[in-house]
This record gives sequence, structure tokens and C-alpha cells, in this order.
Amino acid sequence: MLLIHGNIFDGEAFHPDWALRTEGDEITAVGPDLSPLPGEEVLDLAGDFLLPGFVDVHIHAYQGHDAMEGEAAVRAMSLGLRKLGVAAFCPTTMSASPEDTRRAVAGIRAVMQAPEAQGARVLGAHMEAPFLQESKAGAQRKEFFQDPDWDRFLFMTDHHPEAVRLMTLAPERAGSEAFIRQAREAGVHLSIGHTSATAEQVHQAADWGADHVTHTFNAQTPLHHREPGVPGAALTDDRLYCEMICDGVHLHRDIVRLIALCKGRQAVAITDAMEAAGLPDGEYALGGQKVFVRGSEARLADGTLAGSVLTMPRALENLIHLFGLDPALACALCTSAPANSIGEPRCGRIQPGSPAVFTRWTPDWRLAAVL
Repeated sequence: MLLIHGNIFDGEAFHPDWALRTEGDEITAVGPDLSPLPGEEVLDLAGDFLLPGFVDVHIHAYQGHDAMEGEAAVRAMSLGLRKLGVAAFCPTTMSASPEDTRRAVAGIRAVMQAPEAQGARVLGAHMEAPFLQESKAGAQRKEFFQDPDWDRFLFMTDHHPEAVRLMTLAPERAGSEAFIRQAREAGVHLSIGHTSATAEQVHQAADWGADHVTHTFNAQTPLHHREPGVPGAALTDDRLYCEMICDGVHLHRDIVRLIALCKGRQAVAITDAMEAAGLPDGEYALGGQKVFVRGSEARLADGTLAGSVLTMPRALENLIHLFGLDPALACALCTSAPANSIGEPRCGRIQPGSPAVFTRWTPDWRLAAVL
């Protein structure tokens, strides 16, 4: 199939009046001078924007299916998310028993090994627990928290560390240095989150190999002019990518703009979505806890924010219309930046070999179609 006359965002920049060709499930060619082959189907984009499929590196659940439930749920997430224009994602675990975590990671690994043909690609698990700090638990169940330990990690992954693409931990916990160094050698990216770390401890964690910050400003020490905390270090350390939940609830408009100004394309839009994403308001669950969803907010009974009901298309719309970011930067933060943050070379961009999943946007930045 040939798509013509598109304003194509390749992950880095817009290219007016470009075309691209797909065969099967991949892009085979892109550029300004592509002509239809005999009998080839052609779609005229009429100048609309065409973006690569979204990449979500932090998502727990979608439309009632939670990654903690295992393989069937991850497959359902894969199928549902692709219909939103998500090309790839990291199913994200919650704090749970080592046995439950092991089953969840095994389910994620099964979908990695035998992907859904019409689904979003599973790039590996994002383990958001259990090496977290009790004082910054947020909606995580702190009874399962523990110090970082490689043998415990191997048990929870059934000795398949390659199934984990990203792991959140609190670097002030005992054993963090040895764990971070060993995990990086195994190809796991380390994210600083649910932490009471000082700015100095964040920089030290980056020295050890951490390269990511989980939902920046949320569930971590605050930014203060004499104690910059996790956000201060994250915004100024060029080694760190910064996640942000762009739902208009977790972060003030000025904070989203601050992250974007400081980090540029090292800012990463995530959903941190729980099972109510894509479903009506009501009572749901997250990590075995009741969650009450009203409008764009998901909260525990005590009012604690419990993930979000955000989707990636809505995140992009918010970045442009609600937070006022330049469209090229906003598009990168939803596509190539998250891919880059976990060392993913193919997804999040339009180039030969990348997934043939796209979103089409009108000139005033409204979603027109998922292709």
C-alpha cells in the first residue's frame, strides 16, 4: 500500500508532501519520490499529518485487562491498544507477591515470544515494583516492598531478565548500586521512582547506570530551591529521560511545560493507565485495591491518585491544545522519545522496517484516523 501527499513526521521532523509504502506489517520505503506500483492500493492523505504509532513505556492496563492478570490480559491489551494507534508498549507490573509478579512477567514474556498479529508490539515488561520506598508508595501496595536483590529479581522473572525492558526502583534502598550495575549489564533500563532520594542520590544512581525517571514529580521528593530532590536532579541531568503523565490531573500545565523546556526530547509522555482506560466512570481495581473513576481522575478511597485513564491520542492532544507545546516536540514525546528512552530502534518512527501503524491528524491537530 502507498500513502501519498502526507505531512509525515518521521520521529524527528515533519516532511510535507512525502509518501510511504507498506508491505504486510512493516514500512518498506519512505520519501518524496515514491510512485505507485502496478495494482498497488493508494491512499491520498491530502496534506494531513501522519505520525508513527505511539510508544507507551508505562501502562498497567486497558479496557478491563491488567498486565498483572497474565498472558490473556496482555494479548487483549495488545489488540486494544493498536486500535488506538499504539505501535508498541511495555506492560507494567504493580507491587504484588513474588509469585504473582513471576506469573505476570511470564505472561508478558509469552506475548513477546508469540506476538498478536494485529496487536501492538510488546517491547518487554516495565516492572514498577517491588524495590520501592514505603514513604512514597502512592497506589502501590507497600507490604511487598523490599531492597533490590538480583536473586529475587531472577526469581520474579523466572531467570529471564531479557523479558524486562524497564524497571523502577528507589535508589536510596540498600543494594541499589550492585543491582543497577548488574541490571544494566543484562540490558534492563533502570528508572528512578517511588523514592525519597535526594538530588545527590539521583545523580549517583545515574553514575551507576540509571537513565530514566518514573512519572516525574509524582511519588517522589519535591522540587525545593535548596533541596532540589528528584525533580531538580532529573531536569538537570542529561543522562535521564523524564516520564510525565499529561492528563491535566497529575501535573500542572506549568510543570509539563517546565519538563519539556528542560528535557526537550528526553521528556517521555506516558499514560500510566489502569483498567478503566477506555471504559466509563465507575468502580474498578488496581493491584487488588478499589479505584473510583470520575471523569479524568482515578483515585483510591482515600483520594490517592491511582494511575490514570489517559490514552496516547489524548496525551498528544493535551500536549498541543492544553499545554501549548510545539507540535513537532509533542509528537516526538509520544513516539520516538519513549522508544529512545528504552533503546528501541524501530518503533516510534517512520522508516523502513518500522511497524506499519500510524495515526492521521487534521491540520488543526484533531485525530482523523488510525491506519
